[in-house]
Amino acid sequence: MLQVRIRLTVVVLLALLMLGGCESTYYSAMETVGVHKREILVDRVEDAMESQEDAKSEFENAFEQFSSVVNVPPSELQDTYESLNEAFEDSEAKAEEVSDRIDAVESVSEALFEEWSEEIDLIKDSGLRASSARQLKRSTQQTNDLIRAMRRAEARMEPVLNTFRDYVLYLKHNLNAQAVASLKGELAGVEADVSSLIADMEASISKARAFVAEME
Repeated sequence: MLQVRIRLTVVVLLALLMLGGCESTYYSAMETVGVHKREILVDRVEDAMESQEDAKSEFENAFEQFSSVVNVPPSELQDTYESLNEAFEDSEAKAEEVSDRIDAVESVSEALFEEWSEEIDLIKDSGLRASSARQLKRSTQQTNDLIRAMRRAEARMEPVLNTFRDYVLYLKHNLNAQAVASLKGELAGVEADVSSLIADMEASISKARAFVAEME
């Protein structure tokens, strides 16, 4: 039990040290305590999946806030603007977190497959070497497919954020019934964009969940 606690403490300290060091140093340090790139990859995919789920909820909430604007009386527009702006900022923060998590997945996967490729050359048995090469090819393809799905969802976020930002600022500058009326005509287009984003995020989350299940 004590050894487990010591190991967890060391891992946490190394994770903190990573903030001030390079990725390769971090991977090497983690391997000294028995945590290999494959495990780090799975952990980072899980983190990315969680971030996407959170971002999906934030975007859905932001759209609900945006939709509610059209039914708000002028006397409540200031409070409504503040709520909408808060929802936009939360969505923006979650979008940035998603991007960071995808970058982290991509980084460790590149390091893992580079190491794997180099180690295959050290296998003397031709049958084992060929088998390992096939496994490497399959794992690389699976991971690349997952990253592409994550990047598709990531790319969908920016246009939606830009639209939210435009309307939040427009409402800020024009807190009146006429401004609300002009936003109402844009609601269908925003809904379509958000629906496409949510669909891509759900597809990415599903791929991530399947990836983790197979890797564990």
